[in-house]
Amino acid sequence: MEHLETIILAGGCFWCMEAVFSLFKGIRSATPGYTDGLTVNPTYAEVCTGLTHHVEAVKLVYDPSLISLEVILDIFFSAHNPTTLNQQGQDIGTQYRSGIYTTTLEQMNISKKFIQDLTDQSFFPDPIVTEVKEAGPFYPAEGYHHDYFKNNPSQPYCQLSIGPKILKIKKKYHLE
Repeated sequence: MEHLETIILAGGCFWCMEAVFSLFKGIRSATPGYTDGLTVNPTYAEVCTGLTHHVEAVKLVYDPSLISLEVILDIFFSAHNPTTLNQQGQDIGTQYRSGIYTTTLEQMNISKKFIQDLTDQSFFPDPIVTEVKEAGPFYPAEGYHHDYFKNNPSQPYCQLSIGPKILKIKKKYHLE
């Protein structure tokens, strides 16, 4: 019987994170949504105000026999800038903060060690501001956010922001 795990990652726009993680074998689902906020079942419009305190995130269900958490974290830290507080490129606000929301103590420990190792190696020129917390409620985003990049490849944000990230990740991990 297969054993699946869940972790929630926030690295800016959830469209980007979903598109990146959907490339990898072992990721069973990458669901865009909202977590770490105050409002029950918030809408995208509410989250965009910053008043709900939610972050745009992607809930990953993965098979650890096919993809390790360390590989997932490497992808995560390769796909966004974990040194900018509440910002990813032109996306600014608390809903774009960098965060790892764990569902097990082992995930928590691995995530903290991973960040410490990156810090010790001075991998990034600035301090990592990624928060690591136990996962709370996760609310899936409205349907039109799911598979956004796949369904809207010619949309300007997809071409200018997501497309280059996808190419970078494909090159780094030798995909296609």
